[in-house]
Amino acid sequence: MNRLNTFQRIGLGIAGICLALGPVSARQAAGEKPDWLSDAEQRIEACRKGDFEVTVLDAEGRPVVGAKVVSRQVRHDFLFGCNIFQWGRIADPELQEAYLRRFTEVLNYATVPFYWPSYESERGKPNHEFTERLARWCKEHGIEVKGHPLAWNFADPGWLPDDPQEVFRLQFDRITDCVSRFRGLIDRWDVVNEATHFDREEFLRRAPKMSRMWSEIGQVEFTRRCFVAARAANPDAVLLINDYRTDPPYAALIEKLVDDQGERLYDVIGIQSHMHSGVWSNEQIRTVCERFARFGVPLHFTETTIVSGAPGRERPRPWRTTPEGEEQQAKEVVRFYTMLFAEPAVEAITWWDFSDYRAWQAAPAGLIREDMSPKPAYEALLRLVKDKWWSRGEYQTDENGKVRGRVFHGEHRFAVELADGRRTEAVLHVAKGGPNAFQIRLPR
Repeated sequence: MNRLNTFQRIGLGIAGICLALGPVSARQAAGEKPDWLSDAEQRIEACRKGDFEVTVLDAEGRPVVGAKVVSRQVRHDFLFGCNIFQWGRIADPELQEAYLRRFTEVLNYATVPFYWPSYESERGKPNHEFTERLARWCKEHGIEVKGHPLAWNFADPGWLPDDPQEVFRLQFDRITDCVSRFRGLIDRWDVVNEATHFDREEFLRRAPKMSRMWSEIGQVEFTRRCFVAARAANPDAVLLINDYRTDPPYAALIEKLVDDQGERLYDVIGIQSHMHSGVWSNEQIRTVCERFARFGVPLHFTETTIVSGAPGRERPRPWRTTPEGEEQQAKEVVRFYTMLFAEPAVEAITWWDFSDYRAWQAAPAGLIREDMSPKPAYEALLRLVKDKWWSRGEYQTDENGKVRGRVFHGEHRFAVELADGRRTEAVLHVAKGGPNAFQIRLPR
């Protein structure tokens, strides 16, 4: 499929990962169990950067020798994201402004809510206008957008009828309506959420009508038909399956998500990583990535949580952030993001929630506090995304008017400066897979 050409050019599945690993570390050579983090920088260099060549020409098309070329990155291809659920929801304008300013400072990807019970609390009156304003604001600030989720039986809208077939029809009308309406504005979707264990007791209790319909249609068939409906509504959309399960049953479900011709129905595999009770080990991160990279599509870590207070799921309220917890959270953010950034199959990481303000499960898991001041984890992520993993360079054109270098995949502003004071610039996209050969022509 054309939507995935970039990913496919770097190889599929485990083979691509293995190629990026390079030489084994001294610890591995000695027979010790690898921690994988020690090789991360080497793997990041291999899978996140690309070589470029820029030829500087004068107005007549002749190579310019000895010109100074300065490059500065302006955007990552990798998606560093978070849900943006408090956009337009914070009454204090200063806190709202701080929330948005810090969001745009570090992130280029946002998940916007489409939870059916709240999105269409009154039948026939979906929250399209608010969502369109939110999505347009994101686009204006260089932030890619994903809708989440189109189908999930977490809770029933209060107005759902009792007839499962009517619920089924309404679900598909909703998918068609949302995906087609926002085409060109929101072109990424979590189509079905948490399908692996859709019939667990808490969902049967909170969403009896949706769950009954899903059971009658069938776990796999309902999931398949949701993807068919989303694809019909926007053939160019990037469609995700998303789940908190990261074990073999989720992989087994994914294997069945194919059409009648055996073609896969999804474009991306979404992996949740809520770590309220304890962080994943390096080995667990690698195991999960290998389990799903074999499908040969990009992996998105869609919901990542690391708390900055006492760990656990059920905590006395209020559940407070602590100085010690914040330092530990920052340390784990650097480790977790570094591990995933070193995985060739991973193309996005989405944090959950951005702020402790009205956070999910009231957990102190935000990158910023309730007053919107940055935690150490925010500062650590900013240093990674906009400093350590942010390319900049200075070059001089050779006898053929060329400069060459290696930078992180993304958009870069190249400024050409001549000794006589003339100057021009261009924003160039250094993409995974290349060929990344460009020309910059000086004006007359």
